[in-house]
Amino acid sequence: VYSCRKPKTKRAKRFLEKREPKLKENTKNAMLIKGGNANLTVTEVLKDIYAVKKPFAVLYKKKNITRPFEDQTSLEFFSKKSDCSLFLFGSHNKKRPNNLIIGRMFDYHVLDMIELGVEKFVSLKDVKNSKCPEGTKPMLIFAGDVFDVNEEYRRLKSLLIDFFRGPSVPSIRLAGLEYVLHFTALDGKIYMRSYKVLLKKSGCKIPRIELEEMGPSLDLVMRRTHLASDDLYKLSLKQPKALKPKKKKNISHDVFGTTYGRIHMQKQDLSKLQTRKMKGLKKRPAEKSAEGGGVSPKKSKSG
Repeated sequence: VYSCRKPKTKRAKRFLEKREPKLKENTKNAMLIKGGNANLTVTEVLKDIYAVKKPFAVLYKKKNITRPFEDQTSLEFFSKKSDCSLFLFGSHNKKRPNNLIIGRMFDYHVLDMIELGVEKFVSLKDVKNSKCPEGTKPMLIFAGDVFDVNEEYRRLKSLLIDFFRGPSVPSIRLAGLEYVLHFTALDGKIYMRSYKVLLKKSGCKIPRIELEEMGPSLDLVMRRTHLASDDLYKLSLKQPKALKPKKKKNISHDVFGTTYGRIHMQKQDLSKLQTRKMKGLKKRPAEKSAEGGGVSPKKSKSG
């Protein structure tokens, strides 16, 4: 393991420091691996996903004879070598034609992976439209109740978000929202579509939005799954204490998001409270004399 090695040069030291655990982790990289019997369709799918993921991806062009569901040592080796925590493995055989295995690693070991079969594929080059620049962060849309009901589909949704989300950004501008990845789960199939967002003139400040299909387009069906146990999955989601928000005393929020603060004050003497000087609030002479304990200066008229 890289952490056990002692660097001999400053360059090697910087290299190892980049791979050390951090409070805010680097953007997750993905490795795209071609199996020993991958056909043209699988190869084109891997190339298009690589084009979508660049520059946070590594494409292995040579064929690698391995079966991830039976032996995961090769994937773990490539994960350590390329410092990638996401992977997409493509293969093809008579039993499972046009096969894709999408998964992620935790501590350089396979956390979970899901096998998907490609039933229909439209490549980037087959759609004759303008493309988005490299490194564009996509907007992810998931349609279908099954993504929230079924555990396997729920884990697939989490896996796809992890795979395509890209870098975390502090702010967003409207012109930067130009790429949409849409996943629809319907009748046992998953439909992946990608669109370019076109901002048209609308006669007001808010532009009129149109979606133009860009590619790649995939019709997928779920096959085998290898999901992490609840304990391991919970461990992988654990955050360091430094990142957890500190609780603030006497602050509460209502259902609408309004913040309320409770202030503790010492007891005040309201009789000495300075108010606005108005005629209606002025004390009468009788009230002043009563406070002073003296006799009123006015004498009562004799009958």
